[in-house]
Amino acid sequence: MGRQLRLNAFLHDTGHHEASWRHPQSSVEQIGEVTWWQNVTRKAEDAKLDAVFLADGPAWWGTGHRPSNQFEPITLLTALATATKRIGLIATASTTFYEPYNLARLFASLDQISGGRAGWNIVTTFSTDAAHNFGLSDVPENEERYARAQEFVDVVDRLWDSWEDDAVIADRTSGVHTIEDKVHRIDHHGRFLQVRGPFSAPRSPQGRPLHIQAGSSDHGRAFAARNAEAIFTAHQMLEDAQAFYADIKSQSRGFGRNPDEVLILPGISPFIGDTDAEAEEKFHYFNSLTVPEYGLNQLEKFAGVSLRHLELDERVPTEIFGGAGSVLDNDRSRKQVVANIVERDHPTLRQLLHRLAGGRGHHVVHGTPVQIADTMQRWFENGAADGFNVMPPLYPQLLDDFTAKVVPILQERGLFRHEYAGTTLRDHYGLSRPESQYVAEQPAAVASA
Repeated sequence: MGRQLRLNAFLHDTGHHEASWRHPQSSVEQIGEVTWWQNVTRKAEDAKLDAVFLADGPAWWGTGHRPSNQFEPITLLTALATATKRIGLIATASTTFYEPYNLARLFASLDQISGGRAGWNIVTTFSTDAAHNFGLSDVPENEERYARAQEFVDVVDRLWDSWEDDAVIADRTSGVHTIEDKVHRIDHHGRFLQVRGPFSAPRSPQGRPLHIQAGSSDHGRAFAARNAEAIFTAHQMLEDAQAFYADIKSQSRGFGRNPDEVLILPGISPFIGDTDAEAEEKFHYFNSLTVPEYGLNQLEKFAGVSLRHLELDERVPTEIFGGAGSVLDNDRSRKQVVANIVERDHPTLRQLLHRLAGGRGHHVVHGTPVQIADTMQRWFENGAADGFNVMPPLYPQLLDDFTAKVVPILQERGLFRHEYAGTTLRDHYGLSRPESQYVAEQPAAVASA
């Protein structure tokens, strides 16, 4: 079997289109029920998708025009774990607001409960609103946030590794459950963190839950190339995705890593119709439900630019985004995505808001199942993606369209599995289970004894 696509379902209440909750078929009244989320996740598992993913931000970003997150993601994924058997479970958690020991316990517990299906989307959180919820006046600057994040990840990995895999013997005869010499304090004393260890539990089924990263800024890409096993990213154009892909793979080699074990998964939000006209009609209908005030608020949040002085049907001046930088030279990556749209297509403000409404800068496509599959295959086979974060505009209906109409085409082309080959998220992604780093230290320790 050749190289296979990795496909996640990016869960997002009623759907990724910002007006999805207003759709007549939306499930907005049910999104506070855990059974609704379990049913959606089982649909993704029935289609043999690799994982479901939950984004998160510990603050209310809304203007009252969209539902807000009702569940803390690790808690929700634990509930989803009990309703599924194979599909991976990826949650976002911030290194800016958590403490490493606590977060290590949460993800190790999820990995244990799910039988090895947990992944951690590592974010640093730039939201001042979130900072205020944690007793801070503001978040640190980008460089400092990533410096703390690196130390944080190193500490979490050492905690997860602090039990060697054969530390537990559970010998009833001798009364020894755990070989204490195989459990190690980490004694970390760093710039940001002080953690003694060891961890409170044996290694979970995957050894370590997967590291995922979603930052595409300069610091984010370097951090991802060093740490991430999968990277979630947003690109509108094939050539931008190719440049990002090549850069991450190159940087990962520089850190001594195998670039094939660093998976690049752009977001894609598909409007699927049996004909071009039907797909385009769906796209325009969803956009007709949008509230401009909400779109403007979101644009300000992730692009750092206000366009409120413009009329909705006025062209967006390109100079507003003059300092956005290129896809490989910027600190506000989503701002650069928006800048490219403005420079390439010269949209009105209304058109720009509609372009962003379906995926917040991710690649929104509309077409027939074959056309959607063709787009995914083109990116996959031309150095732009190892797979995709699938972002249905409406849950569960447009997830159903994707799994029933697009996935079979990808399977027929030999690009996606018919059945799961393993049981863990590492198995699905084709990644090996890491050894405890303390195993590698043993020969040196013996030599110095």
